[in-house]
Amino acid sequence: MKNALDTRLGNELSAFRRDGVYKRLNFLEGPQAARVRMEGRGEVVILSSNNYLGLCNEPEVVAAGKAAFDRFGAGSASVRFICGTLTIHRELEAALARLVGTASSLSFMSCWNANEAFPVTLLTEHDLVLSDQLNHASIIDGIRLAKSITRCQTGVYQHNDMADLDAKLGQANDRQVKMVVTDGVFSMEGSVVNLPDLLTVCRKHGAILVVDDSHSTGVLGATGRGTAEHFGLLGEVDIITTTLGKALSGGAGGFVAGSTEVSDYLIQRARPQLFTNALPAPVAAAGLAAIRYLEVHPERVRKLQDNTRYFRAGLKELGFKPLDGVTPIVPVIIGETAAAIRMSELLLDEGIFVTGFGYPVVPQGTARVRCQISAAHSIDDLDEALRAFTKVGRRLSLI
Repeated sequence: MKNALDTRLGNELSAFRRDGVYKRLNFLEGPQAARVRMEGRGEVVILSSNNYLGLCNEPEVVAAGKAAFDRFGAGSASVRFICGTLTIHRELEAALARLVGTASSLSFMSCWNANEAFPVTLLTEHDLVLSDQLNHASIIDGIRLAKSITRCQTGVYQHNDMADLDAKLGQANDRQVKMVVTDGVFSMEGSVVNLPDLLTVCRKHGAILVVDDSHSTGVLGATGRGTAEHFGLLGEVDIITTTLGKALSGGAGGFVAGSTEVSDYLIQRARPQLFTNALPAPVAAAGLAAIRYLEVHPERVRKLQDNTRYFRAGLKELGFKPLDGVTPIVPVIIGETAAAIRMSELLLDEGIFVTGFGYPVVPQGTARVRCQISAAHSIDDLDEALRAFTKVGRRLSLI
């Protein structure tokens, strides 16, 4: 017999289906790659993956994970300070800090955990944290948690609006610590933060700057070291959070990188560190191998950037209007959520797996098909995708 909760959820799920916004899972029969077999569909071109550098199935990365299984076993068994920290975690964290240009780093099970950990652990009721209007949900929830537990003062500034940020920081002279948190690349827009001006404003007010580089690491900069390298400001950002789950092989894991004091204090007090197992050693080893691969093969970053320019230009030539940018996130704005999901379904019928996003992920009326380019894509892959966009775009009277 259905209880009240199941009844309510069932009614809402029925409404999702009726309105054309119900999300269906697609099952893949192999590793993330430019092309993969999808259950019931055959081979498809993946145009919706965070596998920006194509390292998910890179032999060196996979081999490192397998070797770590043999050396360290499958799991870490408990929290690091209770049962011991594996040496692979120390190696990984040193490499991560080196990659993003900080003195130290501390790994977590995900970047969500990292973004959940730092505000509530580092801030007090005497402090202020300001968040960009378009920040990722993990940052928003991390700041909400800090507000509810530590009673720190919080606020939101208009997206990439330095005047608004400057004004809000200027009104907070009574705060002991002022912290500003932003995405490096905003995941639904593909836009890049105005880091030079943001740093100027933060320094003017003595504010700590935190940048979530999840969609920047391995993507921006000549060697893929992220937003700071992109602007020639490597080593200038106070705290960086980012992920191993995207360009760096696509495995689990995230980290907070900053001063040695920040890392050590998080070890002492961060609840996602104190009450959760560490990354499984095979995942840590694969992430470390991905960093080492990137350091030796910066041409992967150039290939990604070349592919991105090619695909964005191709869409424009067809008559689509993707949002401008330099990142491999190429959103095509459709309008209504049901229309974006319908377009993604028709593209899948043509063998192109790309996801439609709508409310509440993006504001009402700005639903989009978000294309994500990889260094693993060949020009043939991208041309096949463009042909599918031509066919579906004409069918839906978009071009």
